[in-house]
Amino acid sequence: MSADQPTRANVMAHPEAERLDTLMAVLMAYIRDVCCVDGLFHAERTKELYKDLLSVFDKLILPTHASCHVQYTLFYLCSFKLALAEAFLDHLWKVLQNPSQPAILRQAAAGYLGSFLARAKFVPVLTVRACLDLLLTWIHRYIDSQDNSCKQVCCDISLHGPFYAACQAVFYTLIFRHRAILEANMKKGLEYLQSLNLERVVMCQLNPLKVCLPSVTNMFAAVTRKYQVVFCYTIIEKNNRQVLPVVRSSAGGDGVTTNTNPLDSFFPFDPYVLKRSGQLIEPLYQVWDELAETDLLPAKVAQQVLKEDEDDFLSGETPHGEGMLGMTPSSYGSNICSPSSVDSPSMAHHGAFKF
Repeated sequence: MSADQPTRANVMAHPEAERLDTLMAVLMAYIRDVCCVDGLFHAERTKELYKDLLSVFDKLILPTHASCHVQYTLFYLCSFKLALAEAFLDHLWKVLQNPSQPAILRQAAAGYLGSFLARAKFVPVLTVRACLDLLLTWIHRYIDSQDNSCKQVCCDISLHGPFYAACQAVFYTLIFRHRAILEANMKKGLEYLQSLNLERVVMCQLNPLKVCLPSVTNMFAAVTRKYQVVFCYTIIEKNNRQVLPVVRSSAGGDGVTTNTNPLDSFFPFDPYVLKRSGQLIEPLYQVWDELAETDLLPAKVAQQVLKEDEDDFLSGETPHGEGMLGMTPSSYGSNICSPSSVDSPSMAHHGAFKF
């Protein structure tokens, strides 16, 4: 049934949600009509629409914390042509690595980048790998800049917010896309994951595992432990014994003793819950697939991994389903200082990111 034809089963219970669903269905129908004329893709009309929506995204959507559903207009548009998706990723990348942008926008761009790579089925593995390569190159250069600094390196979100957001984008992307990376060729896939030098990232003095959402940290640890790429649990346990204070409290007054979301992060392409317009998103969307302990692993390696640590995180404490991904974090409500510049190439220069 078309998303334009409401039925009783498609009606949202909450009146405001129903209105939003109706508006999103109308907007997506408009996007479809602009992009496809007589069943054929129209490049010029699509390009103009993309520019208009990207302008709205920069002015209104990106600065809006925990925006819900509206950002899926760009998600849907990007599904019509890979060049659109790559152009959007390139745009987000430029915001993230630009030191002249406010840190809060750079962190938001990292959230969009990781969430888009994780959830968009129409983004191929080659594009995912190209983005991971650029993100990790930037992250390693950032670590180099801190190691070479005369100042003492510490876990300070106000100074290193975009760095932590970039790390979380990498962790989140790998949680969702590691299977696709390994599917074609297990050996080459593992070699690729090892080439990212994730161990250096998680063990650096900036300690990103301490700052990222615990759900993301734990699942990333489970995935990398499973394939023996990185062993994160010693660091996680050490971090759990320490208290990470709240920088600011959105409720006012004194902050609480701990903050499980110090980056104030959210995933903009979390599951789409509107019923009618959601029918257009569903075939494009990567849902969460629960981690299986022995999937994609040779039997001997799987047995060795499980034997090494029988009470490991993977034995039964892995977060399941969408619960780890559906959080609505509170907001700092303020900008954070931007860290020093770390030059990095454009995604457009890395592969086929042209539109």
